[in-house]
This record gives sequence, C-alpha cells and structure tokens, in this order.
Amino acid sequence: MADEIVQGLDAAIGARRDIRRFRPDPVPGEYVEKVLTAGHSAPSVGHSQPWRFIVVTHPGLRDRAAHMADRERIRQASGMTPDRAARLLDLKLEGIREAPLGVVVACDRRAAAAGVLGRATFPDTDLWSCACAIENMWLTARTLGLGMGWVTLFEPGELAELLGLPDGVETLGWLCLGWPDERPPEPGLARAAWSRRLPLDQVVMRDGWQEHAPPDSHVRGPAAEKLVTATDSADAVLTPPDALGVLDRAVTRVSALTGSRVRGGSLILAGADHPVVGRGVSAFEQSVTRDVLTAAVEGRSAGAVAARAAGLEVVVVDAGVAGGAVPGALDARVAGPTGDLVATPAMSPDSVEALLDRGRAIGESAAATGIVALGEVGIGNTTVAGSLACALLGLRPSEVAGLGVGADDAIVARKRQVMSQALARAGSVREPMALLAELGGPEIAVLTGVALGAAAAGSPVVLDGLATSVAAALAIRMEAGVQAYLIAGQQSREMAHGALLADLGLEPLLQLRLRAGEGVGACLATSLLLQGTAIRAGTARTVD
Repeated sequence: MADEIVQGLDAAIGARRDIRRFRPDPVPGEYVEKVLTAGHSAPSVGHSQPWRFIVVTHPGLRDRAAHMADRERIRQASGMTPDRAARLLDLKLEGIREAPLGVVVACDRRAAAAGVLGRATFPDTDLWSCACAIENMWLTARTLGLGMGWVTLFEPGELAELLGLPDGVETLGWLCLGWPDERPPEPGLARAAWSRRLPLDQVVMRDGWQEHAPPDSHVRGPAAEKLVTATDSADAVLTPPDALGVLDRAVTRVSALTGSRVRGGSLILAGADHPVVGRGVSAFEQSVTRDVLTAAVEGRSAGAVAARAAGLEVVVVDAGVAGGAVPGALDARVAGPTGDLVATPAMSPDSVEALLDRGRAIGESAAATGIVALGEVGIGNTTVAGSLACALLGLRPSEVAGLGVGADDAIVARKRQVMSQALARAGSVREPMALLAELGGPEIAVLTGVALGAAAAGSPVVLDGLATSVAAALAIRMEAGVQAYLIAGQQSREMAHGALLADLGLEPLLQLRLRAGEGVGACLATSLLLQGTAIRAGTARTVD
C-alpha cells in the first residue's frame, strides 16, 4: 500500500474528534452520500448489513431530540457528586440543533441470531457491525472536512418511538453531521480533565488477561507458512476452486502437514475386552474380540483387508484381550485390574498412563509411514465409548445408546441403564486421564496415545467410528494442538458420533452408515486422501 494512503489514514484517525459545535452551512448532497456509502461499506457479520441510516433534517424532530438529550443530561448529573455533576453540566455534549443534519444509525435485529452466519455464538455482532459502520462514517466525514458527533443521551426506547422504529429495530444513538466550528487538538473530555487517554501498554495484554498463563503445549499445529503454501498450491491447480469438495480441504490439510505428496501410511488396529459385557450390553460373545484380532494378524479381517486395499501397513495392537496375548499382535497389555464401569472404575490411573505411553510410541513410529488411520476392536466398547461421550459432551445415555449390530430393545435398555449407573458413579470427573480411568477401555487409552504420538511427529490422523473419535476428543483435551492433525474419515451409525465430530470441529469425508468398525471407514477415507493428493499432484497448474 502506498505510503501516502497509510499517512492519510493515520492523519484521519489521529484528527478524528467528537464534534459538538457546528457551522449552520448546509452539507452538499454528494458529501452526505459519501458518508453514508462509507457506512454501508462496513464489515457486517454474515454479510447481514443490519444497519439502517435515518437522515434527519426536520426541525420538529431535531427539537424533540435535543429536548430528550437535555433531559437525560440533567438526569445523569443528578446521580453524581455535586462537583462531578457541575462539571458534567459545564460540558457541551451534543450539537443536535446546530448541526445541519442528523443521522440515526439503527440496527435491524429482527432476523433470528441463529439464522445469520456468525451470530449464533455472538448474538450482538449485528450491533458491532453497526458500530463499524459508524466508525467508517466518522473517518470519511473527517477526510471531507466535516465533523461528526455521536450523541447517546437518550433512552433508546424513547428515541425509537420518536422515529417510528418497528419492534426489533434498535438505535445506536444520534450522529450530528456538519461543518465543525471547533478544531480540538485532543478529545473534548480530555481537555475538560474529565478523563484521559490511557497509555497503550496499559490496555494491551499478551496471551490472555494480565497474569493468565496459557496452557502448556507439546503438540503444535503446522506452521503458518506451511498452511499458506498448501493453500497456494491448491489454488494453482487447473480445476475449479474446491473441485473435490470436502476432500479438497482434507487434502490441503494433509499437504500442510506432510509438506509433500504422501504415498502411504498405517492402520493402527487396537483391541481389548471389557468386563461390562457381563452386564448384557452386547449381542456377541466376548471371544469375538480375540477372533477378529487374530484374523487381523493373519490379514483376513475386514479392517486388514481394507488397509491392504488402501496401500496401508497394518499394526495390530493387543491392548488387553482376555485369555492371554494374541499371537502376532503388538503387545501393549498392562497389568492391573479392569472394572465393569458400574461397580468399579475401568482401570487404575497407573494403567492409563502406561497405555497412553505405549500408544504414543506406536503413533510416533507409525508416523514415519505417512498417514495414520485408527481402528478398534472390542466387544462392548460402544458402551464404554458412549459413556465417555456422555461425560465429555454432557449428553444423556438416551441420546447415545441406540440399536447396534444384533442388538434388540432389551439390550439397548441395559446399555442405557449401565451408562447411567457408570456416569453416576464417576460423578463430575472431567479431566481426560481420570475419565479414562473411570469409564474408559484399554484400546481407547492406547488410541488416545497413538493420536498424541502421531500428531507430535507431524502425521495426519484419520479417525474411524465413535470409539476412535472419543480417543481423539480425549487427546485434544490433553493437547489442543492435536486437532490440527485430525481428519474425520466417516460418520458412523452410532447416535453420538455426529455430536462428537462437531465437538472435534471436523466434517466427515464419508457418510455410508457403516457398522464394520475395525478402521474400515478410516481406511476407505485414507484411500480417498491418497487419491486426492495424487490428483492434485498430477493435474496441470495455472502457473508452472
């Protein structure tokens, strides 16, 4: 930007004053239009443009407004100490009658906040948008040699009635606009010793309020230059913007994390058994966990076949299968009791810590192969994962436990009862490691560690179903930077999975109503990611 533009803006900001004294000379219509156009060019939340500009020249309206302002000035003074009241009454706080025209900025708030992008979380952003419009008008008036004064000595409802505003439209006060009859070198209230401008260093804080200490972080998101480079690279591909839809953004995330075309990766398939099965929460025998992990070691489980089809290595992890270690699986088992959630905690704190450490090591090692996809096996672990989801998100068991594979109404009722009892026993525990100890499962603890380790090593992590997403949610609560490395492979049929993905801030690549588990959805999504990176790398570019 040219130096003269910067200097001009600095001069306008530095010389802007709240003008109270005006000359009676009329303001040319083209100047009024410039000021209003500047207000209409302000940023607005969701491009809602909530401002409405009421230009007031009618003498009767101005007289009524001036009377209202005088009355409010007296009322405010009556609530002050005698000295402060006298000083207030000595101040000239408005020029409603003297200025050749007034502009009332009104905010049309009749649109529901949830229906305007950006207002659902900050409902008052429509008012903030109108304040931005006023600042635009003020600076533009200054550059034209005009003066502006912002008068708020009104009861808002009374001013709205004066101007006939409908319900749901609020005023932000009255702007006096005209040729200034004063050139104050500093703000009027500062000259009157009413207040002073604080030094900049008294209003600027770093990383929080005053002595607030930001949380420690050992996992950092990708550097800004990597994100920008990946986005620039996507922009240069000879395709329409976002040609691959949701996949495009995921490919950009992978590119930012890997820095080059990624060619493969690993499926980490962790399995464990759960004593909660003894409470009738599953239609399958506990032995199925061992059967699936054994088939995975042999390369014949659905997850292993899906991984091989996607070009991924398979790491089968025995995190605690009943009946001894699974031959050929990576042994991540830890000693220590496991409980059924209802009567006793799931694991000891020491067991949780050991499982997390083993998961971290697995994740760091797998990151060297490329993308890390997560999968799990464990009869009864939907009850475990559902209990954790309830505790993490404040959900009710009825919002989490639905008909699973082979389940009937009686099983669903027992799952909800078990989850309610487990949550009642765990109480208000929310710290992630404590939650794992109270309500978790060994494979979920391992996968939480895998997500932490893979992210720390800079690898994208692709999630599968509810249990892997619960592990990711726990990992984020331990290290916020992990979120930058996560990709939602799919949204499963589990009732709570959508809410959990929303909590993670992730949009799934696939919605196939899968029930397979074992990381099948993560492998399918990883295959898409690898194809997407190949498409981006091989497609012609607008600039070679």
